[in-house]
Amino acid sequence: MKRLLLLFVVSFFSMSGYAQTPAAIDTAKRWTIHGENTFLINQSSFSNWAAGGVNAFAGNILFNYDFNYKKDKLSWDNKVILGYGLSKQDGVGVRKNDDKVILNSLVGYKAAKYWMYTFYANFQTQFADGYNYSGTGRTLISTAFAPAYLTFGPGFAYKRSDNFRINISPAAVRMVFVTNKALSDAGAYGVDPGKKSDFQFGASLDAYYKINLMENISFENILKLYSNYLDKPQNIYTDYTANIFLKVNKFVSVNAGAQFLYDDKTKIAKNDGSGESRPVLQIKQIFGAGLTYKF
Repeated sequence: MKRLLLLFVVSFFSMSGYAQTPAAIDTAKRWTIHGENTFLINQSSFSNWAAGGVNAFAGNILFNYDFNYKKDKLSWDNKVILGYGLSKQDGVGVRKNDDKVILNSLVGYKAAKYWMYTFYANFQTQFADGYNYSGTGRTLISTAFAPAYLTFGPGFAYKRSDNFRINISPAAVRMVFVTNKALSDAGAYGVDPGKKSDFQFGASLDAYYKINLMENISFENILKLYSNYLDKPQNIYTDYTANIFLKVNKFVSVNAGAQFLYDDKTKIAKNDGSGESRPVLQIKQIFGAGLTYKF
């Protein structure tokens, strides 16, 4: 864990230093590079409080960067999102509350005013182990590259601006990787027991829309859909994220986000102790105030 936090700190200052280097900007006229580093804090403390309460503290760090290239009719848009968070609660201890690695890349060739021929790729995984806590024990349910998702394919896109775009690929490959032996032997995340990957072929849709609701308040929407032609195409993988960003001043912000995910190949254990599992709607929410550095 110490090594992971050190990696985040080094990445933060290396990226910040790169962003402020005039030479990098002067030698890359066709590139547009922008991003933000955010550190969010949640904290609650109680002492002799009649209504009761549990002391808790949570910290989340997020790197969100865009690297976009444009020359004549050719464009290449890249996004890197790295996030990690921990929470500590009395009587529970330290647990992970956020962990994501997201890499997006979209190559486009302009066909009309707002339309492009495209080829896109998306990769998602996480940094650290994830557990299901039940009673006094815990069970490993995820780790780095278990699962990992790689999706790519040709298609076409409608791009009104950097804040509004939709990409559709009718022939997209999706690979699910589960490199951990215990998880692959259990057939986690839809892979056949004992196998490390699952091949899918189908159609995908990726949409992004960000709007300013009012001064210093913006609302971001990210939607991913995938239908596997080879197995139950009617069961559509759905991943929707909504984020609200409130800018207090140049460095202080308040962020709130919710992610809704449904994957019929990912089964969640019931809480009734029966040992049964089934696919359900997964929901993640994050809210916090903290420091944000943008360039």
